[in-house]
Amino acid sequence: MAREFELCPGRRVGGDQPCFIIAEIGQNHQGDLDIAKRMIRMVKDCGADCAKFQKSELEYKFNKKALERPYTSKHSWGKTYGEHKRHLEFSHDQYRELKKYAEEIGIFFTASGMDEMAVEFLHELDVPFFKVGSGDTNNFPYLEKTAKKGRPMVISSGMQSMNTMHQVYQIVKPINPNFCFLQCTSAYPLQPEDVNLRVISAYQSAFPDIPIGYSGHETGIAISVAAVAMGAKVLERHVTLDKTWKGSDHQASLEPNELAELVKAIRTVEKAMGSPVKQLLPCEMACNEKLGKSVVAKVAIPEGAILTLDMLTVKVGEPKGFPPECIFDLVGQKVKKNIEEDETITEQVVENHVKKVKC
Repeated sequence: MAREFELCPGRRVGGDQPCFIIAEIGQNHQGDLDIAKRMIRMVKDCGADCAKFQKSELEYKFNKKALERPYTSKHSWGKTYGEHKRHLEFSHDQYRELKKYAEEIGIFFTASGMDEMAVEFLHELDVPFFKVGSGDTNNFPYLEKTAKKGRPMVISSGMQSMNTMHQVYQIVKPINPNFCFLQCTSAYPLQPEDVNLRVISAYQSAFPDIPIGYSGHETGIAISVAAVAMGAKVLERHVTLDKTWKGSDHQASLEPNELAELVKAIRTVEKAMGSPVKQLLPCEMACNEKLGKSVVAKVAIPEGAILTLDMLTVKVGEPKGFPPECIFDLVGQKVKKNIEEDETITEQVVENHVKKVKC
């Protein structure tokens, strides 16, 4: 079983802990602080564990030409990509206000640090853990500096190879043992054939000493629920208040009713995973009493006879007798009294049944 660690104060992940559900608000707040607060409240009400944003220091994330390039998409908030991103970027003070609001309503708050300076700010902000977005997973200097901050890390793996993820593990593990990997495919929205949930199992085998999770960009909740059934211990999904809003992430996000249903489904599946021990359960007793079968006499059997298989059959019997799995063990046993045709074979009619009948 993958080791556990404390991702947020009082909340552990891995092992037998429940899946930690991150609602990725990202920049679906449209650059509006009030909408951002409404989304934090929505995430809390839907039962997710954490509200997450994306923080960038734009001049450190993009070079000048990237910020100056024209951006004519229907999702654009400005004439250039820089103007677009600045519209969606909250200030440090706004982040402090959002974190305070999240604390007041009782939900964990963090953000993906999209560049090294953003990580510095989030460290100062005292977020419980760092989320490493897929775009920085192969940014080894960034990973090393982030790991050295000492906070737990959740690392997505979109656009990466298994070889790269081994390198990431080798960089982070000696510095900071408290991290996990999320299987992720960086497409918005993500088609089912590109999800590759089996990578979760591959990660569990390759990295057995860290928790493994899933970050999904698909539509609907079924795939995310399946990921949890496969053992995902951290789950991240984008959320929105309205999929029709302007912005490229909204279509691949969950609306409030979907998020609430996802959380409910995950908690149901976790209960259903149950125990690996197969046995007759108390809840099955009524059905077993009503429909459970017993070994009965196929023919009349005289006192002193040695049982043979052609003397026996299996039926729902009254009273209960030997269960069907004992029928072969009864062969060769001596009966102590006459048994009528169709009569249940009980312990009282078999000689030395305790010693000789294994069932």
